[in-house]
Amino acid sequence: MGSDFDFTIVGPALLAGMLVLSTHVPLGKRVLERGIIFIDLAIAQVAGVGVILANNLGWEAHGWEVQLVAVGAAMLAALSLNVTEKHWPDIQEALIGVLFVLAATASVLLLADNPHGGEHLKELLVGQILWVDYRQLLPIAAVYALLLAVWFRLGSRMPTLGFYLVFAVSITASVQLVGVYLVFSSLIVPALATRRLAPRHQLPAAWCIGLLAYAGGIGLSMVLDYPTGALIVWVMAVMAMAAFLWSPSSSVCTFSSASTRPEANAAPAHSAVIAASVPTAPRGDDFFSSAAPNSSTNMPGKRPIGRCSSTMWKRPKTASHGDGSVDSSMAGVRRSARARRGRRRRSG
Repeated sequence: MGSDFDFTIVGPALLAGMLVLSTHVPLGKRVLERGIIFIDLAIAQVAGVGVILANNLGWEAHGWEVQLVAVGAAMLAALSLNVTEKHWPDIQEALIGVLFVLAATASVLLLADNPHGGEHLKELLVGQILWVDYRQLLPIAAVYALLLAVWFRLGSRMPTLGFYLVFAVSITASVQLVGVYLVFSSLIVPALATRRLAPRHQLPAAWCIGLLAYAGGIGLSMVLDYPTGALIVWVMAVMAMAAFLWSPSSSVCTFSSASTRPEANAAPAHSAVIAASVPTAPRGDDFFSSAAPNSSTNMPGKRPIGRCSSTMWKRPKTASHGDGSVDSSMAGVRRSARARRGRRRRSG
């Protein structure tokens, strides 16, 4: 069991995690929205193939030639996926999976004659985050700053091709820092953990979860002498699950209780019984929540109001007759409308 805690090793590793999270958290949120979950694995694996190919050609591990080959391979994959999304959107996720398998097997074939091929493959997947130094992080920080400026400048107006290109450049830089497994975890796990929060809280909360996971994983690795990348993945998964379970399911929709129209409040007592007998359906994301509804929102003459991402549940219309009875059927509503039109014609 290790006991040395050297900040000259922990500092660059933690900074590398912060840089990866800075771009991967907003990218992961967009990936979940688009439903192309495994695109990061595919492009990361393709970038890794570019790195292996450049190393086989004898180029320096972190030289500009290796970066050029890796970025070129990732961009070629991104452009290909952009074309397939336009022509075959219904099988896009399947094509992404095929691309991942081809890139993974290409890595195995390229390392088949290398006596240290197993170590290189492990480094590509798990990463060597503790071997990162500050000099290696400076150009990546500059690239990430440019990518974030473009990302937040365009926002939802960014075209699909722009999304794929930003994704390719970001993944290419991060896969050489932390490995394929941490790239996927940094993209998807924090976004999953915060998906039930209000939109303005999702990015800050996801960044916090990712940063705490990197710090906790690096600390455990220094103490237990276990592989750092694998520990970070597990710490991030545990923290994300705890955050997801702790987050209130109703945080997406905030409701308050308010009175409806004056005539609804003045309805007879038996109409309150009819209204109370109709169950109040959950709205928006709360449809999947098992939490009991607030009693204040189910009171007769009251209705929940507020902002919500979905308005699929609507209050049934009611028709009030002259004798004080209430008919909530569509036929009753039509009869009431015809009666009102008849009264207007007679009064005219």
